Amino acid sequence: MADKTRNQIRFILNGADVALNDIAPDATLLAWLRLNRSLRGTKEGCAEGDCGACTVLVGKLSVEGLVYESVNACIRFMGSLDGTHVVTVEHLRGNGEQLHPVQQAMVDFHGSQCGFCTPGFVMSLYALWMKTPNPSDAAIEKALQGNLCRCTGYEAIMRAARAISSYGKAAKDSLAVERKDITARLGALRDGARVEVGSGKERLIVPADVDDFAMALEKEPGATIVAGSTDVGLWVTKHMRDISPAIFIGGLDGLRTISEADGVITVGAGVTYSEAFATLSRRIPALGPLVDRIGGEQVRNMGTIGGNIANGSPIGDTPPPLIALGARLTLRKGNARRTIPLETFFIAYGKQDRQPGEFVEAVHVPVPAEGTKFAVYKVTKRRDEDITATLGAFYLTEAKDGTVADIRIAYGGMAPTPKRATAVETALIGKVWSEATVEAAMAEYASDFTPITDMRATAEYRGLAAKNLLLRFYVETTGTRAPFQVTRNEAA
Repeated sequence: MADKTRNQIRFILNGADVALNDIAPDATLLAWLRLNRSLRGTKEGCAEGDCGACTVLVGKLSVEGLVYESVNACIRFMGSLDGTHVVTVEHLRGNGEQLHPVQQAMVDFHGSQCGFCTPGFVMSLYALWMKTPNPSDAAIEKALQGNLCRCTGYEAIMRAARAISSYGKAAKDSLAVERKDITARLGALRDGARVEVGSGKERLIVPADVDDFAMALEKEPGATIVAGSTDVGLWVTKHMRDISPAIFIGGLDGLRTISEADGVITVGAGVTYSEAFATLSRRIPALGPLVDRIGGEQVRNMGTIGGNIANGSPIGDTPPPLIALGARLTLRKGNARRTIPLETFFIAYGKQDRQPGEFVEAVHVPVPAEGTKFAVYKVTKRRDEDITATLGAFYLTEAKDGTVADIRIAYGGMAPTPKRATAVETALIGKVWSEATVEAAMAEYASDFTPITDMRATAEYRGLAAKNLLLRFYVETTGTRAPFQVTRNEAA
């Protein structure tokens, strides 16, 4: 809990210390860099975190030390930067008058044509190179999921990415050489104070810790909670919504923990997709490929699982599989906590079981029991960096006689909230797990869902896809047919 307050956001920009006491709650890093610091290498392409032209690196202190991640400056708010190191493309430098190894590789392998997207690609490759100096093609493709280019066809950029280490060593890069100094400078910025900038309604608040956050939200129950801003950012850039006052919680260490006890993984609400990936993909393998398809790398470095749940979107990717797994949610208001089944949190479109002043603190995810079967399937128009049309999650427990002892089926994109297919489940439980049983149960989808038609899919398509995902789950759990092949429209 904070015992003092300051009225400045403090961070490091490239090599310089920055302190701001006149920043608006909805000010984005992209606009500030370009308009206030004339650092125009960071571009605005989409203003919604899709194209990657605005990619910068943000370094933050964690249990692993100083970690740099690629992020979208267009939807990253200034209020989230307290205690971080922001690195833009202008900070890259080679030896003497030489270009940086990433830049030189892009030049030599013709990775740039019109050049608009190039700084974003350079920064994404820079983050990858520092972490993995000799990456596989799969790692390069994953790092570039959030960067779009209309000119090159990407192969030239891939060739450049493979060659970066032939131009220099990551261990001798300026960020590596200066790591100890930057770590000390960031540590000195951690003064345990609550940050409040502005007055009246036009305020931004950065709590000192989780207890301070609970206190601030009780006092300001109508405030906008900003964790990763991958959704709230679009409220500002696309819908021109007023988010004041805003409480920024992305840097709260107390919400960024992930642990496991008695077969249950507890994920703090501030844990990002990238931070959760190692644990979730190892303990619940089906979640790995799903997390890899949530936005691009920049979005996964910012977006949080807690935010994906709290937002309550019917097409959020994490609630359906977590519901199928039987996850529970801890909500906190002040010092009071309550834990509920995740599926009961979603009441109606835009309405969740969250009282004024209450926030999502953690989600508790049971690891699938031995002998059970669990799968998640996401259907989109394009494979990477696309919003879900429909998503199905299935968790099956079979009895020794081959009947369905229990099954939990949950969908996104099929109803106003993430929702279980309870009628379909009832039609399956107690029956032999067979194709005939599955096909008979498909008739119950009409009782569970009335999907809509929108830009992502028609109601008819969603209804048919949902049924076929159940059939796919049956086929893949029994091996009765050749496995379904991953296409550009879906992936396990």
